[in-house]
Amino acid sequence: MTGRLFLRLILAVLSILVVAVLAVDVLASKVAERTYIDSLTRDLTARGKLLEAVLGGKFKSGSDESWHAMAKALGGRLTLIAKDGTVIRDSEADAAKMENHGHRPEILEALAGRAGSALRRSPTLGIPFLYVAMPVNAGALRLAVPVAEVRTGADAIRGQLLAAVGIAFIPAMILAALIARYVSSRLGAIIEYAGKLADGQFEARLKKTGTDELGILERKLNDTGEKLQHTVEQLQKEHVELEKLERVRKDFVINVSHELRTPLASIQGYTETLLDGAVYDNAINLKFLSIIRQNAERLGRLTSDLLTLSRIELKTQKFQFASYYVHKLIHDSVDAMRPIADKKGIMLRVEPPDAATEVFCDAEAVHQILSNLLDNAIKYTPADGTIVIGGRPAEGAQDYVEIFVKDTGIGIPEEELPRLFERFYRVDKARSRELGGTGLGLAIVKHLAKAMGGEVRVSSKLQQGSTFSFRLPVHDLGLSEDSSLQGQLTVS
Repeated sequence: MTGRLFLRLILAVLSILVVAVLAVDVLASKVAERTYIDSLTRDLTARGKLLEAVLGGKFKSGSDESWHAMAKALGGRLTLIAKDGTVIRDSEADAAKMENHGHRPEILEALAGRAGSALRRSPTLGIPFLYVAMPVNAGALRLAVPVAEVRTGADAIRGQLLAAVGIAFIPAMILAALIARYVSSRLGAIIEYAGKLADGQFEARLKKTGTDELGILERKLNDTGEKLQHTVEQLQKEHVELEKLERVRKDFVINVSHELRTPLASIQGYTETLLDGAVYDNAINLKFLSIIRQNAERLGRLTSDLLTLSRIELKTQKFQFASYYVHKLIHDSVDAMRPIADKKGIMLRVEPPDAATEVFCDAEAVHQILSNLLDNAIKYTPADGTIVIGGRPAEGAQDYVEIFVKDTGIGIPEEELPRLFERFYRVDKARSRELGGTGLGLAIVKHLAKAMGGEVRVSSKLQQGSTFSFRLPVHDLGLSEDSSLQGQLTVS
């Protein structure tokens, strides 16, 4: 690629130089001829003046042989013209047979007292001459040189000019070759890089060189490659997210269908049994109705939890952020759950932070989080167990407060912890359904904590209990009350 570009560039430069040399030749020919004529005119004028000085103005005296000798010595044709234009003497022709020269331009100039010159064909000899005339006492003295000699001299000057141009042509070609090599290498690199972009190699980059036009093009291509790489990476991430969401959607449909099918099947079965006549059997009708009510309540809880998650993810959940005392939030939730704990014989102990400790949150969302965590802790903590609810400054996060729920329950296997906050995920599916869980409580906890700028954590050991905690900011993070953070709330 670079070799072809170099060859094309050097041929283009060579063509330009050849055209330039031809133009110089044409112009040099005219300039050389004009220069030589001007130089010869001045020389012939000087010779004529010298001859006048030598002869003392006595041009008419002397023999024809001496006239021819003087013409030969002067290197041209020598003619003497009277003031009326009559030819008195000529070194190449018979003066008596020559026409009147009074109308010739160089003679008119000479008879007017000025040196004159003209380039034309001689009617007497039939060949072109350069004529130079100067005023003398007798009239006008004219010297003529054949144009062939003029052109020979002009060609000599032209040859010298062309030789000089030819010598200058060599370093020009060397410089042109270097420039062509430099430009072709950079153009080759740009073309190669464009090919890489076309092949999808967006991570490749060109070396930035200089601030010339090629440098600007290189930077623009690098910017294009960088933007394409960023776009492709973003699309790949979005593709991965879409695949993940699609898998989650399918799992969600399957899970919801399963969760709904079980209570609905139970309700349908017991209802059909009652309709078949069991309603009149006092021994079983109340039991069946109680089971139907339990399944209906389970459907209600499931529907409520699904609607909550849906509102959060569709950004329709409304939040009312404000500063609240942590101890008040904890006590309100504990008071609501204490009757359930007392019924099971579980002690609830509160360890609130300093009374002045505040968090910036939505009180209802915090109450829902604590209610879900306390409900789980009560379900999986045996009788005579203890649940501690408290708050403390978050470790490693100065502007956050950590609220925790610690129980002495059955604990959770370590391998189950990473998936604990997924929707419908249960460690012990049979027991969870038996206790009335929907499998959505911890997913709601995670999403609500994120919506308020916090995060949720869990630590647990089998038969030793579990600790769930979530962090909340102390100050306003500028979160929108229409749940603008929900774009990052995935289902896992």
